Amino acid sequence: MEISERGLWTLIHGMGFGALFLLTCSGAILELWWGYGKDSAPAAAKQESFFRVYLGTMAALAWLTVFTGAYVIYPWYRAAPPPETAQLTGFPQYLLQSSPGTSAWHSLGMEWKEHVAWLAPISMTMAFAVFLQYGRSLRGHPQLRNAVLGFVLVSFVSAGIAGFFGAMIDKTAPVQGGAIFRLAEGQSR
Repeated sequence: MEISERGLWTLIHGMGFGALFLLTCSGAILELWWGYGKDSAPAAAKQESFFRVYLGTMAALAWLTVFTGAYVIYPWYRAAPPPETAQLTGFPQYLLQSSPGTSAWHSLGMEWKEHVAWLAPISMTMAFAVFLQYGRSLRGHPQLRNAVLGFVLVSFVSAGIAGFFGAMIDKTAPVQGGAIFRLAEGQSR
């Protein structure tokens, strides 16, 4: 069992930072909905401190996901093949664009990832900043609480769609190359 360096980075980006971010979004949505609603009991100082750290960690995960995607994996995806290259497996963008059946994965899927996925860390950072400012008094400002909840939802949806497109693009035209890491040796028959 082995994985390439680029495959490992893709795994860290998508299944590490991205999937963990999506999982934590559900907890933040529930906490904002139930824990900071008008009828909810006031949060204890300890709970509020934990939620501050939670939202801060989520913002950091969102930025790590976007930065590893944009500055580590994306240059490998966009690499141009040398002239007259027939084998495009090492050049994912060109491989996708070479067939009418896969070109939409680039024109729609990667365009979404390139631009709209940045909404996830921006909106999560906004939610974190507002919570730092208002904390448990957010209960008394229902419109502001709903705005924070809305931005967490925007972050969740944009990251979820970007994750879907990323998984489908990587399945169709994976980023390959780099050093090979052997994780386990198979048994010979």
